[in-house]
Amino acid sequence: MSSIKVSPRKTAFTFQTDAIAADKSISHRCAMFSMLAKGESVIENFLRAEDTMNSLRIVEKLGAKVLDDGTIIRISSEGIQESEDILDCGNSGTGMRLFCGLLASAEGHFVLTGDEYLRRRPMKRVTEPLKSIGAKLDGRRNGDLAPLSIRGASLKAFDYESKIASAQVKSAMILAALSADGTCSYKEPELSRDHTERMLKGMGAAISVDGLTTTIEPMKALLSPLKIRVPADPSSAFFFAVATAITPGAEAVLEGVTFNPTRIEAFKALERMGAEISYDLTEDVYEPIGNITVKHAPLKAVRIDDNISWLIDELPALAIAMACAQGRSEVANAEELRVKESDRISTVVNNLRACGIEVEEYEDGYAVTGGELKTAEIDSFGDHRIAMSFIIAGLRCGMEVTDIECINTSFPNFFTLLSQITDIEL
Repeated sequence: MSSIKVSPRKTAFTFQTDAIAADKSISHRCAMFSMLAKGESVIENFLRAEDTMNSLRIVEKLGAKVLDDGTIIRISSEGIQESEDILDCGNSGTGMRLFCGLLASAEGHFVLTGDEYLRRRPMKRVTEPLKSIGAKLDGRRNGDLAPLSIRGASLKAFDYESKIASAQVKSAMILAALSADGTCSYKEPELSRDHTERMLKGMGAAISVDGLTTTIEPMKALLSPLKIRVPADPSSAFFFAVATAITPGAEAVLEGVTFNPTRIEAFKALERMGAEISYDLTEDVYEPIGNITVKHAPLKAVRIDDNISWLIDELPALAIAMACAQGRSEVANAEELRVKESDRISTVVNNLRACGIEVEEYEDGYAVTGGELKTAEIDSFGDHRIAMSFIIAGLRCGMEVTDIECINTSFPNFFTLLSQITDIEL
């Protein structure tokens, strides 16, 4: 399946689903953090997408016992074992960067690789801080590109101040800190997504957060196993929120989504643009979880320049809403978009221009002047979020999007749900 044609939606729709893909970030962490626990971790609703299944296969190669009955995944481990095989992260930067932290102190030698797109993505943001505390990591271009080689080493306690707000970098350093020789602290310029801190604290790790600083005590014993149902991914749910917001008269209820404040910032931005959005909390254990209702309303321009790390993944979809809004919207302080699965600043700008939208490109973002989207043929550049964003744009004008296999990395039932609100041709 290399391309899709989407027909424009001519009438309003009502959409309700509890089948939004499970959270990708939490699913990755469930697989990895189970390696730190004593006993069997039990995980319901694990995301069965290419990226997260790669992480699950990697923990198996590292010695974990994985039992999967198709509904519940059970993982037990007696510690990280040296793998006789290369560890393939597929398309996942999260997987590769977090495994660097997890394996930095493990006894043995490990090699991490990925697909052609992941092997182009920068890794020094993780390898350099890890090497500064004693980790032995190397790779192409002096450790910046995969494949990456890791030989477990003794790690020093650290007080590290990051120049970027990145949950991946923070998580890698927290995982390393659990095996360091003393108390560690990590400070970031703004709060990034905090699933790692929440989940590890829930497992019994001695982690505390004071403002922008996270303090981590080394593990004195293995942690308690996870007992968790992975919530729906707000990043995935957001595509259908945008679809609703740009379709006159539409309404959607997205069930079982995490309400973690660091994960729903894009919904808050869509609210500022005029969409009617409400939140119904249903549970709060590892993560606050509930249902999000979205109703169409005329959209107005918005400026996005803070809490960027909280909505970095949703910015391509939000750009579609900006293209349908009245006025000139701006995104700033988003340099991180340039080092995602594609250069998302360039891919968003060039593809919106192909759709007849006026866009200005900046080094750290772009400005979008709302207008009338026009039918175009769009190249996803192997980036799942670019592909899904412009497929959603097709609800307004019709669209053909190529190179769409990448969608399976994060949202394998995307087309099943999409077919409920518009005609598609694969």
